[in-house]
Amino acid sequence: MREACEVCPPTRKVTFLSMSPQIGPLEFLKETKSKIDAYLLDFLPKHHERPEVCRLYEMMRDYPMRAGKMLRPAFCLLICEAFGGNLDDAFNTAAALELLQNWLLIHDDIEDGSDLRRGEPCLHQKHGIPMAINVGDALHCKMWELLNRNADLLGYELAFRILSEFTHLSNQVVEGQHIELSWVRDNRWNLSEEDYWIMCVQKAASYTCITPCRLGAIIAGATKEKVDRFIDIGMNLGVAFQIRDDVLNLIGEEGTYGKEIAGDISEGKRTLVLIHLFNACTKIEARRLIAIMDKPREEKREDEIREVLHLMKKYKSIQYAHERSKELVEKACAKFNQEFAYLPESRAKEIFLHLIHFVIEREY
Repeated sequence: MREACEVCPPTRKVTFLSMSPQIGPLEFLKETKSKIDAYLLDFLPKHHERPEVCRLYEMMRDYPMRAGKMLRPAFCLLICEAFGGNLDDAFNTAAALELLQNWLLIHDDIEDGSDLRRGEPCLHQKHGIPMAINVGDALHCKMWELLNRNADLLGYELAFRILSEFTHLSNQVVEGQHIELSWVRDNRWNLSEEDYWIMCVQKAASYTCITPCRLGAIIAGATKEKVDRFIDIGMNLGVAFQIRDDVLNLIGEEGTYGKEIAGDISEGKRTLVLIHLFNACTKIEARRLIAIMDKPREEKREDEIREVLHLMKKYKSIQYAHERSKELVEKACAKFNQEFAYLPESRAKEIFLHLIHFVIEREY
């Protein structure tokens, strides 16, 4: 007889201890991950009378329990405390941000045809595309269920504001993803940096920086005017984050980075590095690039991928992207210090500023 699945205990209240003077940025990320993992492990279901559904529940825990940076929940928590709020009040919302990240990644990996995610095979590589899509949908549903708990935690008015932020965010991300998928469908390579900027703001910046910071400030009771100041800060920081991802995909160590190196070339990703290369190389080289990049990933040879990498290094496209990400991070940092100079010095504010620079210094 098949063993019954473990019964899921009720979700316990998490007490997120206020930051001690000794805790550093990376330690805060590790503590955040530890507590978010435990919270989500309690929240996500484990038991069902049907063994097939038990298997679904097991698959739902896969991505959330893998290694991750936990930047999005951390940004939410840090901004909440920097604005005088309580970390416990923001914790449920921070966990919902992590669920959002995971269901988006499952769908994104399918749409890109990726192989690795966080150092392991992508979910669709392990279980097939139909199963993986359904798991992503299941985590999406659980995200809204988790957000509904804010009604009891924070009151209906604040809970509704948070739901509205997630609704706007979801629309933004889907639109940004559609822009990128349309470029692939239309075999479009004549892109500008402005095209890349618009796509990244809609997609990466919205859910990596803008909304997490806004949510932290909202939960702490900040005015709409102060919350809106995170749009400009988050745009610069979020695009810098994506550019750093683009660069790491080309120069990182697979064991550290957690995804296949040069996978963006295999997948035909329109990155800032590639856009710079198209604008810098000769017409003959551009035609050769298109001939390679237009191929489906399964038809691209290793020597062709090396050829593209060689051209990126020849025209210093990787270096250009790295410098651009540094510029954007400096703009985000300067804007934060300018807009929020009135905030008292605190460990939360200090760690947030450190994490801004971590965006471009990270190796994963």
